[in-house]
Amino acid sequence: MIDEKITELKLPYPGGDDRLVRVYVPAHEEGETIPVIYMTDGQNLFDEEHATYGCWYTREAVRAERNSSGKAAVIVGVHNDGSPVDRANDLTPGTIGEVLCPPQMRSLLDPRGEVFADFVVNTVMPAVEEKFPVQSGRENTAFCGSSSGGLEAFFIALSYPHVFCAAGVFSPCFMFYTPDDLFKWIRGRLGDNMPYLYLYSGAGDEHEKVICMSTEQTYDMLAECYPPESLNEVILMDQPHHEKAWAQIFPDFLHTFLSKSSVL
Repeated sequence: MIDEKITELKLPYPGGDDRLVRVYVPAHEEGETIPVIYMTDGQNLFDEEHATYGCWYTREAVRAERNSSGKAAVIVGVHNDGSPVDRANDLTPGTIGEVLCPPQMRSLLDPRGEVFADFVVNTVMPAVEEKFPVQSGRENTAFCGSSSGGLEAFFIALSYPHVFCAAGVFSPCFMFYTPDDLFKWIRGRLGDNMPYLYLYSGAGDEHEKVICMSTEQTYDMLAECYPPESLNEVILMDQPHHEKAWAQIFPDFLHTFLSKSSVL
């Protein structure tokens, strides 16, 4: 048995410095390969030491899943630990439509979600598949994020449906776009073999209530055109916009992804 381990990579990010990526490989047998979940906000996934606002405890979730089902996942966390504006730029796509934001933010916002998506698919994934015991292929690969990261997870999954079979879309900032722009973009991405979308929102504080409204609105849009077997919505009304809420829901997404990856 090979012990679990977190490995740090520094990979060249387009137009800037290297980006820190941390890779958690759970305990596994020699020669075993494991499905993989790529995630935003790597600084918040594994431990309190690196966490900015709170920890997802993904290692503990993977251990528990291994104990209960025998399945596990490699977790790849891409750091978004620059300034709040830098993070927002990383995780906000510009091609969905005009980004709605307060006037004081407009001069600072430079949406580059497309650059982040390209970095994940064309730099991070090849490096991970070369160095770690991950199962390659769409059916073994998922993406997950929260808040702006939830929006980016949605964007990446629908932009690269041939790469990802599932996305954890947690507390997504769909309200950054008009419903018309968002629906037009969704319709333009539809095709065969669309990824499974696990949409989650709470409603336990004012920010999360706004997100909940836009999540339910987007779910209704998707229900008109998206394969129903590939669509799920979870609303937990008492949960706030916080890492502790995403830490609670992540194990269910993990289990759902691993259950689906074993039958695809």
